[in-house]
Amino acid sequence: VQLQASGGGLVQPGNSLRLSCAASGRTFSIYNVGWFRQAPGKEREFVAAIRWSGVLTYYADSVKGRFTISRDRAKYAVYLEMNSLKPEDTAVYYCAADLTQGLFRTVEHGYHYWGQGTLVTVSS
Repeated sequence: VQLQASGGGLVQPGNSLRLSCAASGRTFSIYNVGWFRQAPGKEREFVAAIRWSGVLTYYADSVKGRFTISRDRAKYAVYLEMNSLKPEDTAVYYCAADLTQGLFRTVEHGYHYWGQGTLVTVSS
């Protein structure tokens, strides 16, 4: 499985941005897709996840109500719509694929494949 994250950039506080994660390869083996982020000097943290075959989603408390994760099965893509962005949302955002059935995983080692990351900077 290969993942390609894109859509990052510089955005002012309060504005929106949509990240994309394109999957290729053995996509039939994907169970969940998650988004993580890593701010400078901090550990990578879970942001949101979606069931590849359905509509189930799960969010970190810090983004609940502001971010929306969705997927387009026809395009083998997962999106992260980020609204009401704050400076503390500044980070490199990564998408990751979990091949194991079960509950949504919120830790890095629960995911098998990772995209390269895309930088989101929220600043005025």
